[in-house]
Amino acid sequence: MSKSIIILGIESSCDDTAAAVIKDGKLLANVVANQEIHRQYGGVVPELASRAHQQNIIPVVDSAIRKSGILKENISAVAFTRGPGLMGSLLVGTSFAKAFAMGLNVPLIEVNHMQAHILAHFIGEESGIKNQESRINSQQPTTNNKQPSFPFLCLTVSGGHTQIVLVKDYFDMTVLGETIDDAAGEAFDKAAKIMLLPYPGGPLIDKYAATGNPLKFKFTKPQIPELNFSFSGLKTGFMNFINNETAKNPNFVSENLHDICASIQHTIIEILMSKLKKAAFQTNINHIAIAGGVSANSGLRNALKQTETELGWKTFIPDFQFCTDNAAMIAITGYFKFMKNDFVSQSTAPLARYSL
Repeated sequence: MSKSIIILGIESSCDDTAAAVIKDGKLLANVVANQEIHRQYGGVVPELASRAHQQNIIPVVDSAIRKSGILKENISAVAFTRGPGLMGSLLVGTSFAKAFAMGLNVPLIEVNHMQAHILAHFIGEESGIKNQESRINSQQPTTNNKQPSFPFLCLTVSGGHTQIVLVKDYFDMTVLGETIDDAAGEAFDKAAKIMLLPYPGGPLIDKYAATGNPLKFKFTKPQIPELNFSFSGLKTGFMNFINNETAKNPNFVSENLHDICASIQHTIIEILMSKLKKAAFQTNINHIAIAGGVSANSGLRNALKQTETELGWKTFIPDFQFCTDNAAMIAITGYFKFMKNDFVSQSTAPLARYSL
């Protein structure tokens, strides 16, 4: 019998400190520590994020190893997020991964954060550990999900990125279109901030939108060529709309909150789905996936399922626990790289900008 491949994954690209253990492609443990301190500042403060990572990294990794039931001596390799992300945050995860791998005398595997979001669709799960993820401040429900087959299109949407990616293989990916300015997740959070909703505002917009009228208010959609996106104009237009309406009625937002949230969410999702439909038509590919933090948005998930029925797509939506930043996606990417003997040396350094 061949020896099992056990990968420890470490994620620290932004404000979540995460560690996961995958054995032969199956998830054993996935632990995430959130950083609540950023709520009081209305957004992620890089210096505070890196300090919190320093505090969290050891207990999070220890918890993941304990929950997995493996011994650290059995770890085959350590995978870590090299980028893109906040440099201070990446430095903590990279430094720990390098030291841990050196201490165990095992290979080191670098992972592109955006590539990992896409490969999260291939995380295998063993029976009995479906809900084993430990999220220090909250737990998310999970749903069953099948793995896409190659080639497929993946709409990757988060607070920092919005891309349509043609995925031909685990490591053969081509960006067909991306945002030329702001990301969809940033548009959600900025809209929430304009309405004075607490950070992170994206999930709150999704929550309030559920009982609102998505057609109540109209917002301008940018006309961007090809498969690229732009959300800066939408953000500016939304801000002007709120300012104008509150000048006439100071209670406008509170009196129309659900309809405003439903309308701005509907607009953002229409922009995303329009480009995704165009990409599917141009490539003649009907296997469509979503990934990244915004893939947890119920409006986007529902729109994708609706389009599946309308256009005959076969769609793939990740479990909630694999949408937001997590280490399971880092570990599964590390697993596939381990199979290719794709390792890096101790001289590797994090990259704030790291192209797919």
